[in-house]
Amino acid sequence: MISLTVSAVLPQLRPPPCDHNQVCQEADGGQLAILYISLLLGALGSGGIRPCVVAFGADQFDESDPKQNTKTWNYFNWYYFVMGSSILIAVTVLVYIQDNIGWGWGLGIPTIAMFLSVVTFLIGYPLYRNLDPAGSPFTRLIQVIVAAYKKRKMPMVSDPSLLYQNDELDAPISMGGKLLHTKHMQFFDKAAIVVDQDEVKSPNLWRISTVHRVEELKSVIRMGPIWASGILLITAYSQQSTFSLSQAKTMNRHLTKSFEIPAASMSVFTIVPMLLTIAFYDRVFIPLARKVTGLDRGITFLHRMGIGFVISVLATFVAGFVELKRKKAALDHGLVNQPQSIIPISVFWLVPQYSLHGMAEAFMSIGHLEFFYDQAPESMRSTAAALFWTAISAGNYLSTLLVSLVHKFSAGTNGSNWLPDNNLNKGKLENFYWLITLLQVANLIYYLWCAKIYTFKPIQVKGKDEAESEGKGVELANRV
Repeated sequence: MISLTVSAVLPQLRPPPCDHNQVCQEADGGQLAILYISLLLGALGSGGIRPCVVAFGADQFDESDPKQNTKTWNYFNWYYFVMGSSILIAVTVLVYIQDNIGWGWGLGIPTIAMFLSVVTFLIGYPLYRNLDPAGSPFTRLIQVIVAAYKKRKMPMVSDPSLLYQNDELDAPISMGGKLLHTKHMQFFDKAAIVVDQDEVKSPNLWRISTVHRVEELKSVIRMGPIWASGILLITAYSQQSTFSLSQAKTMNRHLTKSFEIPAASMSVFTIVPMLLTIAFYDRVFIPLARKVTGLDRGITFLHRMGIGFVISVLATFVAGFVELKRKKAALDHGLVNQPQSIIPISVFWLVPQYSLHGMAEAFMSIGHLEFFYDQAPESMRSTAAALFWTAISAGNYLSTLLVSLVHKFSAGTNGSNWLPDNNLNKGKLENFYWLITLLQVANLIYYLWCAKIYTFKPIQVKGKDEAESEGKGVELANRV
């Protein structure tokens, strides 16, 4: 952020400004290098902050304290609310500052805010609840796979209680409770079979693993199908910043004769409904649902994700009909062959699809985040949160691939296709929206099947007073 701000302030680090009727000077190699390095550093920083900050915040709640169990899911709602609020400020206040005051202030203000947040974090660090690092979780997963492969020819034991357990060894990675044996993926159970060559007191973890470590691997594998189901929702959501934006540019965006909504600011109509939905969900929906279901969080995160998928299907379905209306207005006013002309139809026709996407995100994305945190092994929660962000990345890449495939397979003999680059009025964008709708319906069916067969991780939970909690038995760690 500092390098971006400096490049915006110092004239020698950016190309000179130019008028609309001038040929703008291109940036030289050094200026481009500063820009790309700044963006790369920003990406690296975001990649480190985003998965860790959500897990770190949730870790501040002591799960062994019954009074705090419900606060973890409450935290996810308000974490996403604050993140959405910051995005809303960025696309309104900061965009206004950048356009009307200058990029120096537009980039400088978030840079100062980031600096103050780092200082605040460092000052408050001693007050936080910190979990000691317990080695690389990826190493443990690989060790289980290697140990299971080495013992692949051994018969499985008839009694799971004979599998290797070592509470002292697993203590640093099972502070919130020990994972219990499950019957699924029994091949990996072979990693916990004890043979004569194994030193159980000081084990070689490349030859033998505890049941807890085997179940860590199983938990990660079980999360895979649910993770994959979230990719297509992001693919649908990403159309707002591409084709929906192109639609907005061709429509009447005037609120008054003198004020016109920037096309890029249409995302406000996604963010505001998302924030309102989160607040409604947390303050109204959960208390009402709790009376019906008896669950502290109202409904499970799997049900929450399912609601988000249904709303997302409606969003792209509606978007197709709005595009038909936009093209009909262009045809009625003889503007089909004038892609640069403004069609006399209000941009507010796009608000329903933007709003539905915001509502879908409030349900599905937060539910997805809750799912990863709750069902991930205790020592892999930051890694699991990173899976949430990788699903977002995968969804955007899938969107690019889908557009390329549509370009290829919808191409006509005259060079036309559903998604023309130069004139959206001659395209078939509504077909593209409905294609995504059909894919989302298939994805919804896939998700429902995954949710139906999903096995929550079984965990033996100990309370704050271990003596009192010894008889508590087994609790499914779905926190529902």
